[in-house]
Amino acid sequence: MTGAARIPPRRLELDHIIGSLREARDRWRRAHPRNQESGGRSFPSREAVGKITAELCGALFPMRLGPADLRVDGEDYYVGHTLTVALAALETQIRLELGNSVPDEEVDAGQAEEKARLIVRDFALALPEIRSILDSDVEAAYSGDPAARSVDEVLLCYPGIIAIIHYRLAHRLHDLGVPLVARMMTEIAHSGTGIDIHPGATIGGSFFIDHGTGVVIGETAVIGKRVRVYQAVTLGAKRFPADPSGQLQKGLPRHPVVEDDVVIYAGATILGRVTIGKGSTIGGNVWLTESVLPGSHVNQATNRQEPFPNGDDRDHAPTISHANN
Repeated sequence: MTGAARIPPRRLELDHIIGSLREARDRWRRAHPRNQESGGRSFPSREAVGKITAELCGALFPMRLGPADLRVDGEDYYVGHTLTVALAALETQIRLELGNSVPDEEVDAGQAEEKARLIVRDFALALPEIRSILDSDVEAAYSGDPAARSVDEVLLCYPGIIAIIHYRLAHRLHDLGVPLVARMMTEIAHSGTGIDIHPGATIGGSFFIDHGTGVVIGETAVIGKRVRVYQAVTLGAKRFPADPSGQLQKGLPRHPVVEDDVVIYAGATILGRVTIGKGSTIGGNVWLTESVLPGSHVNQATNRQEPFPNGDDRDHAPTISHANN
């Protein structure tokens, strides 16, 4: 309004806010002690891990996931330079994780540095093998989707492939003993694709996630070769056992085992340490908490309109048939 006096903005009490936030941090650190002796960052950085993962993707597939101006005659130079930078940065992040992996014990910086170096060496040596199994995943997606026009389209466009690339890199790091950095890698893909694969899961080659959004694969899931899953499939836990103190027990096998050549259609939920036998097909929206034999076909039961006497709901259970019937 013309001529009206300007109202000064309310002054923030920054000293009070800063002090209160410091007190909150101090309370948290007393409750969850960690190694803070260096005075610097003591945990891996999600931003740094994201950049490392993008560089590793480029090194694995330089002409498709590398820089836009890369030429074929410069591939080896690009791969060598990128790996040198990415692996050095990865070693730094791994060293940070190792320095805080046992919060109640004194961690020797020299030991953490040497262990980080060995982990990165073993991880780097595994990259050709990771590339080979990823090639089988890309081929599976191309062969399994009639809408795919080329393997290049699959690699450049399919969110399932992006999630699998992150998973395969992360799984190797998880096996090498750095689960936090590994989890960051898969959660970065989760944020971008809606596909949640725990790096501890074991997944065979030629794995295809079609569409992908909402797929969840738990930590102890075991998936065989040539398995195909569709969007909103969950391979989850049925229950979470606790110890006598009430704390959830970690690391127990609690997710499904899916054998070779299984297809799981959209919306299916499979819970607990059950086994889906080789060559089985699990239909859409099926809720399954029991093992099925090899060659089974599990479909959602048909709803009926007539009432069931005595509350009989057996016809609502999944319908299971076997190939040898």
